Parts: sequence; structure tokens; C-alpha cells
Amino acid sequence: MNIYLVRHGQNEDNAEGLLNGLRDRPLTAIGLEQAREAAKNIAATGIVFDAVYTSPLVRAKKTAEIIAVRLGLPAPTVLADLVERDFGVMTGVPQSEIAQRCSPDIIETPTVTYFLTPEGAETFPQVLTRSQRLLAQLSAHHDKKNVLLVAHSDVGKMIYAAYYGLPWKDVLTQFHFGNSEMLRLSPDSPASDAHVFQITQHNS
Repeated sequence: MNIYLVRHGQNEDNAEGLLNGLRDRPLTAIGLEQAREAAKNIAATGIVFDAVYTSPLVRAKKTAEIIAVRLGLPAPTVLADLVERDFGVMTGVPQSEIAQRCSPDIIETPTVTYFLTPEGAETFPQVLTRSQRLLAQLSAHHDKKNVLLVAHSDVGKMIYAAYYGLPWKDVLTQFHFGNSEMLRLSPDSPASDAHVFQITQHNS
């Protein structure tokens, strides 16, 4: 099974530098344009998809709908396991406060500071287990097919880790998964070459 994984376009929390997690704010005008750019880029690849699935959160659903319309596909199917990681007490907190609130239990990269175990948050190992369950479910229905998933940054990275059998901590620091970018997860594509395309990012 080949997985094509798209992150949603910029939403209001992204634009304001807030941690969204399970918050359900809509795409910005930039986010809508990013979703249209992603749809255009995907159409240009000529890939034929067996199915399109989306997270239940509106920022992902809207992105998926824009892509599906452009590709002439049926409405995306919502899968609960594609939902973003629950950020617990960090939900809605400014990104700039992560280190202050969560150190030393963090992993820092040039673009993102990941918090690991704040109160009430889903841990990365828990999201990895959820991602493994998701891939098993999809594989049972779409063996040797192309499947498009529209989701989020943290869960997207754990789907990547689950697909390639990589340690979750390593994956967090390997690459940036920006708004409306697409990764290809395939037996024919090495983990080190996952990005199909990247686009200009506008978040603070």
C-alpha cells in the first residue's frame, strides 16, 4: 500500500502561533490557498487514488474536500484515528511558551519544539500505536493501492514512523512537515526521500 499523506493548510491557530491539538478552528485565507496549491500539485502528479481519508477536524476536512474536488474524487471519508494528537494542558498555549512550561521534557528542532508529557496530553508512543492500528486497517482494505490521507503534523509524523518502522524520537527531528505539504510512504520510496512537494510556509 502506498500512502500519500497531506497536512492541512494553515488554520487560525497556526497563524496566531498557538498550539491547536484538538481545537477546531478553520483555515485562514492563506490556508485555503495552500490547500488549492496542494490540490494543483497532486493533480500534476497524475496519481490515481483508491480512496481519500481525512481527520475529523475542520482544518483537515476542508483541505481534503478541496483536494477531492480538484481530483474528481468522492467526498473524503472521516477516520477518527487521523485526528491530531491531544495536547492536554498545552492546548491553546502560545508556541513560544513550550520550553518555559515543559522543559526539560522537550525535543527541540530548528522549526518545532515538541513537548512530550504535559498533563492530559497524548504521548508520542500512544499516537504511534494509534497510527499502527490505522495502517493495519487501511492495508486490509487497500492492499497494493494508493491511499490519500489528510491529517496533521504530529500524527502525520507518527504515521510515517509506523509505516517505516522508525523510532519516534528520530522521526521528530528528521524533517519539517509543513502546511499542505505531501509525503509519499511507499515500499518503493525510501524513508529519507518522503517529500513529494513542499510549499511556502507563512506561520509565525
